[in-house]
Amino acid sequence: MTLNVRTFDAALGAEVRDVDLSNPPDDETFAAIEEAYNEHSVLLFREQSIDEVQHLAFSRRFGDLEVHVLDQYLHPEHPEILIVSNVMDGDRHVGIYDAGRYWHTDLSYMAVPSRGSLLYAIEVPHDEDGKPLGDTLFASTSAAYDALSDSMKSRIADLKAEFSLANRHAKLIADGDANAELEDRHHDRAPPAVHKIVRTHPITGRKSIYVNEGQTARILDLPEDEARDLLEKLCTHCTKPEFVYRHKWRPGDLLMWDNIPTQHLAICDYALPQRRYLHRTTLRGTPPQ
Repeated sequence: MTLNVRTFDAALGAEVRDVDLSNPPDDETFAAIEEAYNEHSVLLFREQSIDEVQHLAFSRRFGDLEVHVLDQYLHPEHPEILIVSNVMDGDRHVGIYDAGRYWHTDLSYMAVPSRGSLLYAIEVPHDEDGKPLGDTLFASTSAAYDALSDSMKSRIADLKAEFSLANRHAKLIADGDANAELEDRHHDRAPPAVHKIVRTHPITGRKSIYVNEGQTARILDLPEDEARDLLEKLCTHCTKPEFVYRHKWRPGDLLMWDNIPTQHLAICDYALPQRRYLHRTTLRGTPPQ
């Protein structure tokens, strides 16, 4: 079939139109969606109206789902759904409230990072003029890799880096977030992991730069100053404007992204009583190559 896909004017991303995810796509339509996902890395479905069961069913067609390590933010009836929200229940946040303040790739700190994420917007904050807030930026780390000089590609070809959930939370604490302390069970479930800096996509074969600001703690086997400078240079390169798509949320958006050739950043330009509430499923990945 011919899927109605509108490519974004950016290094990645496309909108899929005329698909109602409350009705399971037939096999032919789903195959076209999956092909578009592999090609564009970020897919947008606007004006959806789906419940948790429908969200889970669509997500599972791409593969097995993960239960997020930050279990205090899981949906009480559907643990495969992570709540992303600034909404409070008494003195408790019901979801991940900072929404990804630093550039990151979901679960890159795990030994087997996730393949992708599907985020469904239920409530979107807006200003007094109705302008949506809480945009999300996505960067194509495969386009960023392609743009590297041959000498830089050669320099990083065999290097590895350490990734850590604790690194992200240490940054949050340093920025004044007193609620960012990790509990012992989180440390136990997510010890530091080591991955190659250059990652090859298992389906497309494209190479990408696999480091990020939020979760990459350090590059290994280099002098400390050189490792720090290289990490900063790579992170800055990946997020240059020419590699970035900025998504402006609307209620009913389902946005899915491939965590292998992308990283993303949530813009936290809102605060209660401006409410943000979304549901996210996470696709289980394979060991990085």
